[in-house]
Amino acid sequence: MNLSQLQYFPLALPHFSLLVVIFLVLVVWIEVRALRLAYMNIGLGPRAAVLLLLASLGGSYLNIPVARLSAQHVVSGQEVAFFGMHYVIPMVVDWPGTIIAVNVGGAVIPGLLSLYLLVRNQLWVRGLFTVAGVAVVCHILAEPVPGLGIALPVFVPPASAAIVALLLSRRDAAPLAYIGGSLGTLIGADLLNLDKIQGLGAPVASIGGAGTFDGIFLTGILAALLASIFGPPVRSRVGAMQVRP
Repeated sequence: MNLSQLQYFPLALPHFSLLVVIFLVLVVWIEVRALRLAYMNIGLGPRAAVLLLLASLGGSYLNIPVARLSAQHVVSGQEVAFFGMHYVIPMVVDWPGTIIAVNVGGAVIPGLLSLYLLVRNQLWVRGLFTVAGVAVVCHILAEPVPGLGIALPVFVPPASAAIVALLLSRRDAAPLAYIGGSLGTLIGADLLNLDKIQGLGAPVASIGGAGTFDGIFLTGILAALLASIFGPPVRSRVGAMQVRP
């Protein structure tokens, strides 16, 4: 098995380019400080947020193999359409079967950031409920797709994460949405459906990769928007001064 064949961008070029455009718009927005307060409310500096989103986009190319299913006929070098999105199936040669992998941009980075937000904001109970709620929704709506693995409609993770987070806490809606949208999707769509991978003919079944990466990435964008709307206001020194009559 050639490990270089495991590395590929999970989305077809037009759809991946759309995520890149969204990212660039967000960078411009941050640079003019329109979202500086939003990311402060999430618990990140604006530059750190840009670097993490960029790392997530770039890291979507990298898959870390963790297991291998028994040899079977695999689909190779195609694109699969699912709910309007086109996902890439890599070109493979002499492939031993389905490789279970962990995607760096869609699983490792969002997972670590979610744990950081849980610890920093002490959201253990509400975070658990948010993750559980999103996981249930994602598990119900996730579908096994031949040649690809497990796929989910792109707006399910951010929409379900936003609804559950806002129901639990408006003040902490942003970090809760990111935590729930990331961990809930990984658990509900990917991990709880690993038993359905066998027989799909997917050369790579990537946790957080093709099929769920786009939804997890958009969850990060949504969390910033929620923070800008529902985050606690920060008063400047001038605004905080009381003028005596």
